[in-house]
Amino acid sequence: MGGKLILAIESSCDETSAAVLLGTKVLSNEVYTQLQHAQYGGVVPEIASRAHQTMITAVVHAALKTAGKELRDLEVIAVTQGPGLMGSLLVGISFAKSLSLALEIPIVGVNHMQAHILAHLADDCENKPSFPFLNLTVSGGHTQLVVVHSPSRMEVVGETIDDAAGEAFDKAAKVLGLDYPGGPLLDKMSQNGDAKKFTFPIPKVEGLNFSFSGLKTSLLYFLRDSQKENSNFIEEERANLCASFQHTVVTYLLRQIQRGLTSTQSNQIAICGGVSANSELRKQLVEYGRKNEVEVFIPPFKYCTDNAAMIGIAAHFLLLENQVSDLKMVPLSRFPL
Repeated sequence: MGGKLILAIESSCDETSAAVLLGTKVLSNEVYTQLQHAQYGGVVPEIASRAHQTMITAVVHAALKTAGKELRDLEVIAVTQGPGLMGSLLVGISFAKSLSLALEIPIVGVNHMQAHILAHLADDCENKPSFPFLNLTVSGGHTQLVVVHSPSRMEVVGETIDDAAGEAFDKAAKVLGLDYPGGPLLDKMSQNGDAKKFTFPIPKVEGLNFSFSGLKTSLLYFLRDSQKENSNFIEEERANLCASFQHTVVTYLLRQIQRGLTSTQSNQIAICGGVSANSELRKQLVEYGRKNEVEVFIPPFKYCTDNAAMIGIAAHFLLLENQVSDLKMVPLSRFPL
């Protein structure tokens, strides 16, 4: 598919990313992850925005160099408008506006959540879902089941009523003594654990919504009671605890996916967002699809976490519908689909 040469910028949280695309063909996708938040056990908004300011110019130059392009070659600037941290978004949007003004080319503001879903349509994704399809967006800040009717028409049919799955993984990892970001570390440690060693309650929520706060609380109480009997319980059982907690979360996600497929009468399920990189979720979803004759679409790891390529892909489809922003565009901490 052809298209315009797009420079895309992503700065919604703690990744500074820039990508160059020709339509949906990704020519470069540079991502700088801010590691300084680890010492605080979570993302500090003020530190994040300052880090974006420090890195954004270098990351954009790196993306252009990798793509073999110059600023004068660009036809469109795309940027994450929201949702995200206001200070972080503001850095990316201000930079994008400056380039748009200086180069006299259009600017396109992109919904970050819409972009995660549309990453499935990148040229280098081997298998692509066909519209309409069901998508599970699962990350540190969001857990949503979305019916994707078209690139511009998406319907949220289920979402978390409290915490997101990624947050649950990070909080569980923290109480189990793992560093931040804990989700990937919990996943790695689970490889050496027994997923059936401990049992945690599957949350009960009506319909297609999600809830993870009770699951986190049950882990906390279980650890508290177990440590009364054995002060070294976490150290001795860490791998089994990680595996058992992860198994519970993945089982819950799959249950809601199954409900969603039945409710929407779909036979296609796609996943996206940071938690879509979780090895157990990927494995179990593929197995579920094989057993139930459901088509499963899982993005490459490089498109799971926050990145600018997905922003550029979303912008490409917005441009096809003549949805262009202007210099009055403002960051949106909340940006519903």
